[in-house]
Amino acid sequence: MKTGLHPEYYRAKVICACGETFETGSTKETIRVEICSKCHPFFTGKQKFVDTGGRVERFKRKYGM
Repeated sequence: MKTGLHPEYYRAKVICACGETFETGSTKETIRVEICSKCHPFFTGKQKFVDTGGRVERFKRKYGM
């Protein structure tokens, strides 16, 4: 491999907007994110399914469910 070609690889500290921090590998020393697995609605179980215009009910009526 050629020397000086590849970027430096750091043990990066990831900081979420909610305050959670963890470490990973990256070419940057620190990474700031808006959402992580601790505060994302899908992982916390607070995800809501939005029914726009009664589409679910319309589907159920159409197919007799």
